Amino acid sequence: VVDSLERQGLADNTVIVFTSDHGYHMGEHGLWQKMSLFEESSRVPMLIVAPGMSKGTISETPVSHIDLFPTLAELCNVTTPDNLQGQSLVPMLKDPSHAGRGWALTQVTRGGNRRDVRSDNEAESPFFGYSLRTPRWRYTEWDGGNRGIELYDHDNDPSELTNLAGNAQHNAKVDELSMSLQAAVASTLPPEGKIPEEEILSSFNHWK
Repeated sequence: VVDSLERQGLADNTVIVFTSDHGYHMGEHGLWQKMSLFEESSRVPMLIVAPGMSKGTISETPVSHIDLFPTLAELCNVTTPDNLQGQSLVPMLKDPSHAGRGWALTQVTRGGNRRDVRSDNEAESPFFGYSLRTPRWRYTEWDGGNRGIELYDHDNDPSELTNLAGNAQHNAKVDELSMSLQAAVASTLPPEGKIPEEEILSSFNHWK
């Protein structure tokens, strides 16, 4: 595609984005399909080719789909609203070593009106799981930590098989990432700091 655009003289004003929806479990962690907070379900490809940006380089910092709109807007010189949650990836496209926000946030729902993917309990009150992915760590809290926490070291455990959250050696890292996770979650909420109830109900009804 890139070679064809260059041959036709279109590469200087064309932006290419290659990405996908959720990842997909094929038995990892005993899971099938998606809707988990593990790497296999949360991670997707993200390739961007844009005029004047670096080519054939890899940025190691995690980014999110919500970053696409501000990125495309900046590349196209379009003014964006002030309330965007995403970050522009243009600095990373120019210099892959640029850290940017430094994390990606993933959220799933358990309980409520949809069948929990890990149990047959349909009467359980709904709660959220949030996972923060940094270049090295994945940190996850279920129901604000009340139903469990997980910590995985991707430098030594890329398959996320060993939960380090209960290891006293990592208490400081858990505290650090917990604070970062809570700040990240708060940044996704409306100004009043509460999740709109009608949006929760709409999400649950979708899974009936």
